[in-house]
Amino acid sequence: MTILWIIIAIVAILLIWVIADYNRFITLKNRAEEAWADIDVQLKRRYDLIPNLVNTVKGYATHESGTLEAVVAARNSAMATTATGSLAEKGAAENQLSGALKSIFALSESYPDLKANQNFLALQSELSDTENKIQAARRFYNGNVRDYNTMLAVFPANLIASTFHFAPKELFQLGTDDAAKNPVEVKF
Repeated sequence: MTILWIIIAIVAILLIWVIADYNRFITLKNRAEEAWADIDVQLKRRYDLIPNLVNTVKGYATHESGTLEAVVAARNSAMATTATGSLAEKGAAENQLSGALKSIFALSESYPDLKANQNFLALQSELSDTENKIQAARRFYNGNVRDYNTMLAVFPANLIASTFHFAPKELFQLGTDDAAKNPVEVKF
């Protein structure tokens, strides 16, 4: 009779351990997905600001159409990649867009009237704020993914992870180009 109670206690402890670890995996996975959703919100905000910025610049720099077309193409590419691409493809497209945006701000240096335009200044400020929020959201996402991936790797939680087929998530990493390493610079 005592051995039966010991076996029941051991099975109960193991069952509680499995349930607790499974629930921690679900919690960490959901936090990482929520963090990615936060990045998506900020990226959408940036996508919405770009057409207004391009239209403001068009009025002052009509002969700079190549720069404006590059920004629009980079925006469209980033939006398309966000819908269907892998995390690495999304990162590359976003980095390309950041580089294209830098060219618009560099262009504004050549046009003092544009640089003084209130709409342009407001859009620059909004875009700068959005870039800071994207950077913070990326850090938050990477922290959540780090916690999730760490739990996937540690023993004995990795036994639960492999049993229930939890897969590691990718970190959002910057590319190797200069545009990826430097945020959009806004000068007033």
